Amino acid sequence: MAGYGWVSLTTDYGLSDGFVAACHGVIARLAPGVRVIDVSHQVAPGDVPRGAALLAQAVPHLPAAVHVAVVDPGVGTARRGVAVQAPEGLLVGPDNGLLPWAADALGGATAAVELANPDWFQHPVSRTFHGRDVFAPVAARLAAGAALAEAGPMLPPEQLVRLPDPVVTTGPGWLEAEVVTVDRFGNVQLAAPGAALAGVGGLGDAVSVGGVPAVRGATFADAPAGGLVVLVDSTDRVAVAVHGGRAAVVLGVAPGEVLRISSG
Repeated sequence: MAGYGWVSLTTDYGLSDGFVAACHGVIARLAPGVRVIDVSHQVAPGDVPRGAALLAQAVPHLPAAVHVAVVDPGVGTARRGVAVQAPEGLLVGPDNGLLPWAADALGGATAAVELANPDWFQHPVSRTFHGRDVFAPVAARLAAGAALAEAGPMLPPEQLVRLPDPVVTTGPGWLEAEVVTVDRFGNVQLAAPGAALAGVGGLGDAVSVGGVPAVRGATFADAPAGGLVVLVDSTDRVAVAVHGGRAAVVLGVAPGEVLRISSG
């Protein structure tokens, strides 16, 4: 097996401690020729759905890689560690719903294993830091060309833990969709694909977002300063923004809530 020239890291570790550096170090020692891409380490602590959404949106734009994701409030418990093969890459992390959306984005899970080979771990294995002691060394070995089957017993991909699909409902002149993410600019991204906006007026039309007046647009500046604009974002999702402001504050919404957009 040829392996991969890249490993990506997505975690909730933040950057104020040495957690990310430790994972980098393990990968560098075991696979010194592999390069590492930091996707994000600012996922809110323990927010598995946010980590899953962020990872799924990022991986299609990365080179073929072993993608390590660690948002793992169940670390040290009976939850499994897994590696998942997809046509366009490998994913390594906890089996808590963090990986399947990204596997879908990489062509769908074709194989999976439970991480159970102790020879692949860094010892002693901490009960609280599997990112360093399990996931990083496994990813390094896979990137260096080791066979997936050597990591542990095969696991039917359909047995992987999946998060519930976000709510998306449409009707004549309206749609309701779950807030998936709020980015650092305060833009509110919904689960609805961009095509769902076709039934809610056209560009320049007045719409309502949770009862607040807005406009359909293609850019942030298509609303007046301070105004709400509904548009299709860079990931082809319906999003709500404020020209020069923060839509999440104006609307008072957070990930997991459902927002209604209607024409007129």
